[in-house]
Amino acid sequence: MTKEERQAALNESKVLSMLSHPNIIKYFENFLEDKALMIVMEYAQGGTLMDVLQQRNGILLEEEEILKYFAQMLLSLQHVHSKQILHRDLKTQNILLDKRKEVVKIGDFGISKVLSSKSKAYTVVGTPCYISPELCEGKPYNQKSDIWALGCVLYELASLKRAFEAANLPALVMKIMRGTFAPISVNYSDELKSLILSMLHLDPNKRPTINQIMAQPIVINALMYLHTDMGKINCTRINRPMPSSSPFNRMSIRGSHTSRESISTKPTTLSSVFYWGSGIGRPVKMGLPSTDTQLIQASSGRTQKAGVTKNGRLIVWESSSVAGTETLIPGATDIPAPTFIPRYLEGQSAVNIQHVACGDFHTACLTDRGILMTFGSGANGCLGHGNHNDVAQAKIVEALLGCEVTQISCGASHVIAVTNEHEVFSWGRGDNGRLGLGTQDSHASPMPVPIPEHFQPSKVCCGVDCSMILTHDNKLLCCGSNRYNKLALDVISPDGSTMKVIEEVHSFSPVASYPLINLHVKQVAMGTSHSAAVTADGKCYMFGSNQFGQLGNSSHGNSRQPQPLRTLDSQNVTAVACGDIFTVAVVDEKDVYSWGKSSRGRLGRTEENTTEPGKIIFIGEDPFIAVDLSCSHGNTLLCTKPQQVNGGPVD
Repeated sequence: MTKEERQAALNESKVLSMLSHPNIIKYFENFLEDKALMIVMEYAQGGTLMDVLQQRNGILLEEEEILKYFAQMLLSLQHVHSKQILHRDLKTQNILLDKRKEVVKIGDFGISKVLSSKSKAYTVVGTPCYISPELCEGKPYNQKSDIWALGCVLYELASLKRAFEAANLPALVMKIMRGTFAPISVNYSDELKSLILSMLHLDPNKRPTINQIMAQPIVINALMYLHTDMGKINCTRINRPMPSSSPFNRMSIRGSHTSRESISTKPTTLSSVFYWGSGIGRPVKMGLPSTDTQLIQASSGRTQKAGVTKNGRLIVWESSSVAGTETLIPGATDIPAPTFIPRYLEGQSAVNIQHVACGDFHTACLTDRGILMTFGSGANGCLGHGNHNDVAQAKIVEALLGCEVTQISCGASHVIAVTNEHEVFSWGRGDNGRLGLGTQDSHASPMPVPIPEHFQPSKVCCGVDCSMILTHDNKLLCCGSNRYNKLALDVISPDGSTMKVIEEVHSFSPVASYPLINLHVKQVAMGTSHSAAVTADGKCYMFGSNQFGQLGNSSHGNSRQPQPLRTLDSQNVTAVACGDIFTVAVVDEKDVYSWGKSSRGRLGRTEENTTEPGKIIFIGEDPFIAVDLSCSHGNTLLCTKPQQVNGGPVD
């Protein structure tokens, strides 16, 4: 940073720390990092007011909408001026909006100045199109200069163009000094036109103060709206017929007899989350913050369970101790179902999360703008922050800020990310070559992964000690441990003959086992020693170890060749997930099957034959559609939505 940039940044942090208002960007802290001053402040998702006006394509705003924006600017500027601070750079580029583009947030206080009670400023600063006549003349100025700039912003709201524009600076100054600008549309009221004219008066002494503007009748209604209606919850009014006025009916209403129609029906939840494994033998429904919470994705790790809502919030479930568990007889098998308490991840209300992935002791989440954040244990460097420190709150992976990450996957102790430009980055533990970097070295920061020529990575999947990439043309690239041929890297011919056994690969390589080399794969999952792949036509192929029946085919034996799942061959498999020594699949988005080792509730069912797919029964539950499925170690997380709500499908 140059000396001037450092001074502006320090000034901005100083000014912001003095301000606290809902219509001003909130300041949190500042700190030095690698000789750069970092300012942590509130994030406004809606962009700038200038962006909103440019997107109008010449369609004027309604006067009511203009005044709602303007009233918030008045309140924020009133707060700024009450602290004896001049903003000095008010413009539509520095006025930010929330996600809904309803709440105004004033920002960029880099050249603001703190005045004494009666002093005036002399330095010529600001954006030329918004500077006041007294600034053009080099005269001292005060809060009335901000009033001029606010008048320019109000004019821009009403006309979608700047009040003062010219081809060069001298011509612009001449226009400002004359105070000449085009009239606003006849669609607007005379009161609004008069207000703009008064704020753009050449004589600063004749411009109104903030309080005088707020007392204008045209502004009062907008101010009242902010305090009474803004942020209200929209409710649908249900019109019911008035009860009859006869004495009999009045008595019936007061009495204990209530009609069936008057009883409110139980609200239908938009999502359900089921959990089993780790000693829980049947699916247990986990709590949600409210009945209108709608989940679009979920992920399970060794200790973490997380989900993403439709409106971009990240939910984590924490297991609370169950009363009475300490009195269980040693060796008892009937373990009470634990209580999982849902909570929204703190500090992320201004960020829209679209994807989450859980590792053994770490979690990664992705925003709608492709920004990656991680938190949890920093062991093995799997948080990607360049160190091995633990992080309690989600922190941005700064090394990837220049990339738009589209998908992430967490292994037990490593992470892989893919970007919109088909680049792949990996970090964390490097044993067995699971990072695909050509070595077994571990890395605490994201490293670019070399990809074989002509392949475009689309999705990534991390296993315990290996990784897979699904390409744009539905092919598989793999690296890491290929024990039991769980990555299908053995060279196997169509007749089942193994031409070459591969134990470990340190760089991403195409699968080499027939028939997987010829299949169009749409999804892949990996367990500790086995894997599953779902093809574009809904067929499921299993490969790797079948020691506990996790391949779903008792006749598979010790063959290293990928085999189709015969039991579900006539079904349309829509999702699959692999635990340590078991597998779970969803058929037609509604029926859930499991197979493999059944101990500690892994399969969510108690049938004896566990080497073949068996259907899981969700006792007492209405028909649902499976939204997402995740397995890790010995547990499973299933996210669902009801098949119908009020007679129609859920979005």
